[in-house]
Amino acid sequence: MLSSSSIRAIVDAYLDRHPGERGALAGLLDTLGRSGDVTSRTALPGHVTCSAVVVDRRRRVLHIRHRATDGLMLAPGGHVQPQDRTLLGAALREVREEAGIAPGALCLTPQLLDVPIDIDVHGIAASAAKGELAYEYYDFRYVFCLANEDAPAITLQDEEVSGARWVPLPEVTSPALRDKLLQAGVDGRPEPVNASAIIHDGHGRYLLHLRDANKPNIWEPGCWSLLGGGQEQQDETLLDTVRRELREEAELTVASLEPYAVEWVTGMDATSVPVQVFAGRWNGAPARLPLTEGVMLAWVHPEKFPYMTMLSSTRELLERHAAEHSPTAVVALVGAARTGSAGSPPGTVLNVVGVHLYLERDGQVLLGLRHPDSAFAGSTWHLLAGHCEAESATACLVREAYEEAGLVIDPADFELVHTVHMVNRPGAQPRINLVFRTRNWEGVPELKEPDKCVAWRWWSAKDLPEPIVPYARAAIEGITAGRNYSEMGWGQ
Repeated sequence: MLSSSSIRAIVDAYLDRHPGERGALAGLLDTLGRSGDVTSRTALPGHVTCSAVVVDRRRRVLHIRHRATDGLMLAPGGHVQPQDRTLLGAALREVREEAGIAPGALCLTPQLLDVPIDIDVHGIAASAAKGELAYEYYDFRYVFCLANEDAPAITLQDEEVSGARWVPLPEVTSPALRDKLLQAGVDGRPEPVNASAIIHDGHGRYLLHLRDANKPNIWEPGCWSLLGGGQEQQDETLLDTVRRELREEAELTVASLEPYAVEWVTGMDATSVPVQVFAGRWNGAPARLPLTEGVMLAWVHPEKFPYMTMLSSTRELLERHAAEHSPTAVVALVGAARTGSAGSPPGTVLNVVGVHLYLERDGQVLLGLRHPDSAFAGSTWHLLAGHCEAESATACLVREAYEEAGLVIDPADFELVHTVHMVNRPGAQPRINLVFRTRNWEGVPELKEPDKCVAWRWWSAKDLPEPIVPYARAAIEGITAGRNYSEMGWGQ
């Protein structure tokens, strides 16, 4: 059941645009102040209904002939059903049932967004024959335009509808609706009403946002996505929208944001949503941003995209941007870093930094069995681990914990408990392996990257399995003994 408070919020947004109609809606406001379901067709002295005003590219409005209204040509609409989560969703359901137009063929208009263009008050006379008192319909009318140039085929619901016609806007049968459509300048052409940002560092990394998975009313739940959101009344342009969203979600300011592309996605109500995508450069530490929405922000290289949970449209967009912005200078910089010639003092040898997660539960530590075809330590037990990619060690471990095992960890909860400085063989590149412990995490270990890890299991820290990566054993034994540092391979 839709709550009266959620409907009242819609009415308040409507009255912000039409303050002169407060008196006409006094009965509705009074009804919303009482207990009960105001969307029930049995609610008296009035109840809420919904209609879908569909406008095509030729500025024509879809009208259908309802059998229940003695053949009147009206916009598709009707009563709210128990399965409807929103009034907007009820309007979409009605146009699908009565005219066969799916939500994906429609999108919201930039002039109105998700606020009704009209709330029509229609009185129904008392009927002695039916034993009914007089009552009123409060019809919430939502406007949609077609996502595609061509109008979709109309499939009528025979038991309720006897005909359909696209009516030129100046001939819309409802005078109030006609006047408001003309005043709003609705032309039936879809325009972006959402904005998002591709944020990259200019060296191949992309800032991605992991969205909440289990909270209600979350778009792209549990997915990696771009920062951004929907246009609001105070936003004069979509650039204002994306800048506001970056501030609100992460107190992030990107100095230069330029339009990059318009992408189409599916919204929470299943309508098509054109999104204006901006692109800009930023080179900071995501862990230091005060994220107010979602789980985390992280720098990600494009080669990770195929293994991450994200919409295919987001992945394709990012991969296209990466292909277009792959400067040869980045290749040169990476090569210089690998040879130690990127401005390092003479004799400097760069060390690979690996981060590892020590999760302990009732005296048992979490280990993963690496895939037999793994380039490193195939069919061998190991700590959850990863390599730092021009990011802080804790940010890397937060990212790896989620990507590999679906675990969500606050970087503030990490404690460095052991370091292993090692070489695998004489002359090999040195490695610094940092092992962090946390006592707080969300989630149960799952196989998120089955091509790398085939099992997660808890093992007694005093009875570790074989085979196990030697330096992982050294780290676990060191932690158990209270040591915080080990060296391996230097004396060979």
